[in-house]
Amino acid sequence: MPELPEVETVRKTLKSLVLNKTIDNISVFWPNIIKNPAEVEQFIDALKGETIVDVGRRGKFLIIYTDKYALVSHLRMEGKYGLYPKSEPFDKHTHVIFRFTDDSELRYRDVRKFGTMHLYMKGEEFEKRPLLDLGPEPFAEDFTAAYLQAKLKTTNRKIKPALLDQKLLVGLGNIYVDEALFRAGIHPERIASSLKKKEIDLLHREIVATLSEAVEKGGSTIRTYVNSQGEIGMFQLELFVYGRKGEECKKCGRPLVKTTVGGRGTHFCPKCQKLKK
Repeated sequence: MPELPEVETVRKTLKSLVLNKTIDNISVFWPNIIKNPAEVEQFIDALKGETIVDVGRRGKFLIIYTDKYALVSHLRMEGKYGLYPKSEPFDKHTHVIFRFTDDSELRYRDVRKFGTMHLYMKGEEFEKRPLLDLGPEPFAEDFTAAYLQAKLKTTNRKIKPALLDQKLLVGLGNIYVDEALFRAGIHPERIASSLKKKEIDLLHREIVATLSEAVEKGGSTIRTYVNSQGEIGMFQLELFVYGRKGEECKKCGRPLVKTTVGGRGTHFCPKCQKLKK
């Protein structure tokens, strides 16, 4: 599933492709993707004639802004946007097509059909689900070490599932939690409330640093992720632990381990991330 760096990269490239384009019509071939409004025809009728004025992001969600509306889109596992000429054929995995007045088309393709779209009037998008209950952005002023400490000291969950909770912090997923925990020297099974202030200060810095570096590199290309122009991310070349089971740790040389924590595949170094009580 694309995480914050990948979605931010998609946001940037998508904005460069569709800004100021006017929607002439929309085709929806898999209605289950449209979660709001309840009727697909309402979704189509609302967006006809609308011009795209911005593309934003909240956590792992894209927000496509038109004159009147905010389209909240979650890519889930396999969702992808791409801009194509009207004349180019599309395949069976293309489920939504936004046709523009200049004869170009923004196509949403999703092999697994897990993606979602919610349409709201501008200004309502943050007052309703799925954006309503999200925690702070990792780059926002309100995501401080003090905030992280206050949240972690009240939970007896293991640190990895705690960091994956989008109500605590948005945008972090499996890849970047593993990476940030390694860089902070914290075992993924450590009980969150047991972390000391110095450890949380370091973890906070490494979360921000890891995500910043990943955004700069265009995200990590794991499985099939590409941005809206078909380009791959390059941060996977910088990964310390994720996807490197059995390989040597870049810091100590010991073989890396993969286990399951909170139902998620988890990579770590048993020497650099010793489990403390």
